[in-house]
Amino acid sequence: MKKILLLACCSLLLLWSCGETPVEKRRLTKAERERLKAEERQALKFGVLPTLDCLPLFVAKERGVFEKLGVDVRLRPCKAQMDIDTALVGGSMNGAVSDSVRVARMISRGTPLKSLGRSIADWQLIANRSARLKEVKQLGDKMVAMTRYSATDYLTDHVLKGVKTQATVYRVQINDVSLRLQMLLNNEMDALWLPEPQATVAREHGNTVLWDTRKAGMKLGRMVVREKDIADKRVREQVEKLVKGYNMACDSLNAKGLSAYGEVIVKYCHVEEKSIGALPKVRFEKLK
Repeated sequence: MKKILLLACCSLLLLWSCGETPVEKRRLTKAERERLKAEERQALKFGVLPTLDCLPLFVAKERGVFEKLGVDVRLRPCKAQMDIDTALVGGSMNGAVSDSVRVARMISRGTPLKSLGRSIADWQLIANRSARLKEVKQLGDKMVAMTRYSATDYLTDHVLKGVKTQATVYRVQINDVSLRLQMLLNNEMDALWLPEPQATVAREHGNTVLWDTRKAGMKLGRMVVREKDIADKRVREQVEKLVKGYNMACDSLNAKGLSAYGEVIVKYCHVEEKSIGALPKVRFEKLK
């Protein structure tokens, strides 16, 4: 009997020495999930697109600037601005990159937003080289890819105002900016609006720029946060640190140039490295 008890005790000791039981492991896994959920709730969530106007955010994240400032910023990559709008309205994002047209629409529909400042977002109306378009007036009976209720929708109105075309200009809603570029390269669209760096890729393939917001001096890009969220002191302090990190990244980008952050552009904007050298010179504006 003593030998049996001794063997039983040894077996228990062996089990304890080998680590956690399956039940304990499941409990720890659940605890870890709860911890991650809590961190997610406390983090500042900011919507971004694969575009050059978001580069200061990408740089600040990649270079650990936000971490050094003591703020947990979770960048939420989206393929289309409409996805960001949905997240802002629903409250799953605290802030995002946007444009003045979309911001005005969201505010008018009951989602108060505070502007942190302008971004460097620019758009170019680019015609498919196979369409042989040289002027905006030639867009009659052609398809132009854009997004409704956005800067590109507004810009389409703007460039066509007072212009007589021989037929109707067909607006086609293509929200995903990367898909929009691909449709141009595949000769599936006559013309479209593109931001950088996608516009550079389009130009490199020999497509024609019909109109450029930079030449018109139009700055429609915006960085915004939900007013309801920044009513909370903790979130407001997080936003202040995000702005500081963004501005630090702007200083670095302006001093070193885009080529110094080529790998960041490739990673977040999904363009080939060979396009980096062809990007236009830009100067990033600091937020308020």
